This record gives sequence, structure tokens and C-alpha cells, in this order.
Amino acid sequence: MERKISDKTRKIVLIASIVLILIVFTLIGFFVGMPLVEQFQTDREGFRDYVQQQGVLGPLLMIGVTIMQVVIALVPGEPFELAAGFIFGWIPGSLWCMIGTAIASTCIFSLVRVFGRKVVELFFQEDKIRQYAFLQNEKRLGILVFILFMIPGTPKDLLTYIVPLTPMKLGRFLWISLVAKIPSLISSTITGHLAQEENWTAALITYGVTIIISGILILWYRRSEKQITGAKEETV
Repeated sequence: MERKISDKTRKIVLIASIVLILIVFTLIGFFVGMPLVEQFQTDREGFRDYVQQQGVLGPLLMIGVTIMQVVIALVPGEPFELAAGFIFGWIPGSLWCMIGTAIASTCIFSLVRVFGRKVVELFFQEDKIRQYAFLQNEKRLGILVFILFMIPGTPKDLLTYIVPLTPMKLGRFLWISLVAKIPSLISSTITGHLAQEENWTAALITYGVTIIISGILILWYRRSEKQITGAKEETV
């Protein structure tokens, strides 16, 4: 007779698989990817040629580094995005960063949903978590998450840990966060690609446009936050 797998067993296998994926890619990113990024800072041309000669391993390393960067939320992502654009070009570089971000976000979201706030507290202090208590507002949750992920410089990796504590579902979160991140990701990879071509004028223009868009979105976000805060005060 065919034995049925219990829900508990499936849950254990799912969690173990997620943890294994995170550990493997984080180790690849930390022990292999990080030294390569340090080499990139000292010899960009030589590093680019070396990675391109690795074939399939090159993109896998980029994906692993991106996963590591998202999991270890204190590590900034922009240098890796610049390196991706410099090495692979802005389209492939953006793709590898998006794949790594999607894998890491899915794993983190699933773990937080299973184990709750304890996972978040492993990486962040309570005061940091409380700063995003306004995300519990279900009516504007989608637009707030979209704005926060679109603004360059916001702690997107922290948000990846925080959002699973809200009612938002995984599919919706991935769609909103990945789409919202496209402008800042592409601006970074394009800048890296233009730097590789030594087209510094175009690189500066790209960053300038990104800063202007970011300023508009920051003002919009602050206005939305004030409206939510005011609405809460009126109901008290």
C-alpha cells in the first residue's frame, strides 16, 4: 500500500529544504562571492574577464552573492548590483540579481511565516521592528510596500523580514517587491555597465534621474504615512 505523507512531515521537509537552500547559497556567497567582490574593487577589468571565463559558474556566483546579501540584511546590495552590471552587462546582471532576490525573499518569507517574529528578532532589534508597525494597515499595505521597495536606500532586506508579519501573501509580496525594485536595480546595473565602458557622463545622468524619482517617491511616502497616522489618531 502507498503510504501517505503527513502534513507535519511535509512541513518539516519544506522548512529543512528552505534552510538548506539559504545555507548553501549564503556559504557560496560569503566564502566564494565576497572574496571575488573584493578582487573586483582592486582589478575590475581582470575580475570581469575572470568571471566571464567561468561560464555557468559566473551567474551562479552572482545569484549566490545576491542571496547572501539579502539574508544578511546588514550588507548593502548596491555594490553587488553595480558589479553585476559591470561584469555581465545591465540586462543579464539585472536578471541574476532578480533571481537571487526572488529565491532569498521566498525562503525568508516562508521561514518568518512558519516561525513568526522570532526569526526577525534574530537579525533586528525591537525598535527597528516597531518602526514599521504602520504596515499593519491592510488597506494601504500594498501601496506602502511598493513605495518602500521602489525608493533607493530604504532597508529592503529588513522589509523582506518584516512584511511576512503582515497579512500580505507571498505571491503578492514577490510581485510588488520585485516590480518596485526594478528602477533602482536597473539604475545600478546600468551605471555599472556604463562605468565598464568609462561613459561617466551617462552614468551620472542615470544616477541623477534616479535621485529625482526617489525624492518624489519619498515625499509621496511621507504624505501617505502621515495620512495613516492621522486616521489612527482620529479613531482613538
